Amino acid sequence: MIRFLTYIAVAFSWAAIAAAQSQDVAAKGREIFKKHQNTVITVQLVVKSKFGFGGAGSDARESKQEVSGTVIDPSGLTAVALSSTDPTGLIQSFMGGFGGDDEESFKLKMGSEVSDVKLLTQDGTEMPAEIVLRDKDLDLAFIRPKTKPSSPMQALDLTKSGKVDMFDEVITINRLGQVAGRAYAASIERINAVVQRPRLFYVPGSDKTATGLGCPAFTPDGKVVGLFVMRAVKSGGGGGMFNMQSSVMAILLPADDVKKIAAQVPAAKDEQK
Repeated sequence: MIRFLTYIAVAFSWAAIAAAQSQDVAAKGREIFKKHQNTVITVQLVVKSKFGFGGAGSDARESKQEVSGTVIDPSGLTAVALSSTDPTGLIQSFMGGFGGDDEESFKLKMGSEVSDVKLLTQDGTEMPAEIVLRDKDLDLAFIRPKTKPSSPMQALDLTKSGKVDMFDEVITINRLGQVAGRAYAASIERINAVVQRPRLFYVPGSDKTATGLGCPAFTPDGKVVGLFVMRAVKSGGGGGMFNMQSSVMAILLPADDVKKIAAQVPAAKDEQK
């Protein structure tokens, strides 16, 4: 009986510790959310896409969409996942088309072009913008306002970065779509894997959360871990689009990598004078 009661006491102790830790992460998450939520903004895009098979012509369509982006400089420079601006490019990155070289007429051909870009700030202001740099390898695109903002925008400082390990929790911030009034949202993600080669990146858990591409992630102590993007590899052994699940996945790209590519963004015209 004494031994049984000891087990019960230990179980309650662990439960109390777990509850305290959960409350601690929640409290820290709210602090991070309050401090950095305005660095996440909505990017409005008009995308023209074309699909066709071989020489059979193509079907062109225009669509409007909204994606999340993270402001990384007070000038308004914003980082987004390239795949969210060009979904056809993601498909092409892991699929060479249907059919072999002697079946050109059966190959799927596609392409897309962004014809209009706007940054939508917290107060609803629409800022005409343009894509100034693309990196297909890292699935990054950088967008900058065409006109310098009247006042500096709140931006995420990528130099204050941190690393995480397996089973660590990270806090993410997202801005929801029109259906949710573009409200801000936060989630707690858990790191399932740390990939070292060919470059360092983190694999988040598969639980469905409000986290989207282009969203930032933070350690519980407030350091920037990185941004969520898509990683794709060419499908091997056939299967085409049916092999997509094993060829594409969402990853957390370290802040240091985002910072290095952002340094390659050409200076704005007013800065070149």
